[in-house]
Amino acid sequence: MKALLKMLGLGLVELVVFGLVLFGLAGTFDYWQAWAFLAVFALSTWLPSMYLLRTNPDALQRRKHAGPVAETRTVQKLLIAGWYSSLAAMVLVSGLDHRFGWSSVPAAISVAGDVLVAVGLGVTSLVVIQNSFAASTVRVESDQKLVDTGLYGLVRHPMYTGNVITIVGFPLALGSYWGLVAVIPGVITLILRINDEEKLLREELDGYREYAQKARYRLVPLMW
Repeated sequence: MKALLKMLGLGLVELVVFGLVLFGLAGTFDYWQAWAFLAVFALSTWLPSMYLLRTNPDALQRRKHAGPVAETRTVQKLLIAGWYSSLAAMVLVSGLDHRFGWSSVPAAISVAGDVLVAVGLGVTSLVVIQNSFAASTVRVESDQKLVDTGLYGLVRHPMYTGNVITIVGFPLALGSYWGLVAVIPGVITLILRINDEEKLLREELDGYREYAQKARYRLVPLMW
């Protein structure tokens, strides 16, 4: 119970800070898209985290251990810093877009963006449930086993697939077309991250070379 309350408390603080940044950039609390987005984001992250806390706390800890400092290799430190920069750009542009009215996004498109955010975050959570070694950092642990079923039967990096779905929905949910511009460097960063990660996996994870021959697509089924 104490761990659950701590997790929810930290999550609430993060959500409040995130919300204040969004509303500060928008210059108003009269921003229904941001309220809806924050609700979707909270439910889509808190519910899976509560499930993992009860069923697999080690997997949850791997997921929470993220960021440039958590990475052990310089190239991945730079790539994850680029990823976070693209996310920050989405928040910045989307908030300012609302303030200055650069975009006119229909309510239905914003709702569709919320759906994409929920689906994307749901995919990343399902990946962690299916593969307890799925982490936010690029590394291979000594007792790590190859997972090739579930979402891993569709693409080799389903967590990044979920990330792409999320960031496409992110600006739309906030009512900004201009925020989509930041999706481009975000996707490029993920592609570079995948290419580097695959070199490590082929060298250090038993069976990965054979798995890569069987699962042809890395990020998007039938495309790449």
